[in-house]
Amino acid sequence: MQSMYFTEEHGLFRESLKDFLQKEVVPHVEKWEASGQIEDFIWEKFGEMGYFGLAVYEEDGGLGLDLFYTVILLEELQKINSGGFAAAVWAHAYLAMTHLRKNGNESQKEKYLAPSIDGKIIGSLGVTEPFGGSDVAGMRTTATKEGDSYIINGSKTFITNGVYGDYTILAAKTDPSAGNKGISIFIVDLDSKGVSKNKLNKLGWRASDTAELAFDNVEVPAANLMGEEGAGFGFIMEAFALERLIMGINAHARAEYALDYALQYMSERETFGKTIDQYQALRHRFVELHADMEVCKQYNYGVVYKMDRGEYVVREATISKLKATKMADEVIYNCLQFLGGYGYIEDYPMARLLRDSRLGPIGGGTSEILKEIIAKIVIDKKEYRPAGD
Repeated sequence: MQSMYFTEEHGLFRESLKDFLQKEVVPHVEKWEASGQIEDFIWEKFGEMGYFGLAVYEEDGGLGLDLFYTVILLEELQKINSGGFAAAVWAHAYLAMTHLRKNGNESQKEKYLAPSIDGKIIGSLGVTEPFGGSDVAGMRTTATKEGDSYIINGSKTFITNGVYGDYTILAAKTDPSAGNKGISIFIVDLDSKGVSKNKLNKLGWRASDTAELAFDNVEVPAANLMGEEGAGFGFIMEAFALERLIMGINAHARAEYALDYALQYMSERETFGKTIDQYQALRHRFVELHADMEVCKQYNYGVVYKMDRGEYVVREATISKLKATKMADEVIYNCLQFLGGYGYIEDYPMARLLRDSRLGPIGGGTSEILKEIIAKIVIDKKEYRPAGD
């Protein structure tokens, strides 16, 4: 699968990953979708294969590979038709672990990053709050310094891996009067005294656990502060670019999977003596959907290329998520229609795909919020800068 972005080595990795997913994950997906809990054994198998360390520097115990290996991981995870399992994996590897590898000190990396790479502990990102949603600066969770500890009070919601995970990268206000300059980031063990978890019942992403977390006078060692006090907002904004690009990649991949499945079905389903892929109305609609998917896919690859070179792509990544998640919803809605009554049956993949895809324009910043971010950049000429600049 050689191209301007993918090498022969990338292609070999993709084939190996496909084989791994078919053997180790697919046989368990239906059970995990039904129970809402992913069994522990698969995390360590992912760790053994090095999948959690793709983007981690070699000196930190990872593989130090370019971001197109991450693209392959994300794409193939979408094509086993469990948005929840895929979300659990990338929330650990690219939400929690991104903060550890970029913002953690040596002792934090030793305690949390190394076992995260091995799949021995699983992380989450704790930013969104019940009353704040996409308004990060409006968070109410506080962290008050007391001696060699911080005392955390507040709540977070929609936290993937928050129920069964081991730790969360938590955003809290160390100086509530300072607005977004008063936000700090902590590593919080989820078995700490005072942490309570409520598992949320979701429309889709059924295999993953999503929690509302409450923190009641939770004592966290000062050593678990990431960076300096007040540095959290910059860390969050920089990580959001990767999260939004990931969701854009997920979207084009699940749209591609839906189109491939629908085309196979259409080539076999006959009405009035011919297969339905020969009806002009359906053929032309399919081509429009394919073109929309391909445009998003190639755009996303271009953004990955820029990010991999170290460019700050907050605008491009935000556009990726905005356009690709909308496209995926439209593609999957129409692919379900191509299947007719079978599209509405749970034994076929489209019903789950439709439910799982619907989170795309919501999670990681709603489309409405993303439009305002893009408007500030494009219309108001606001400049977002990397943390530390």
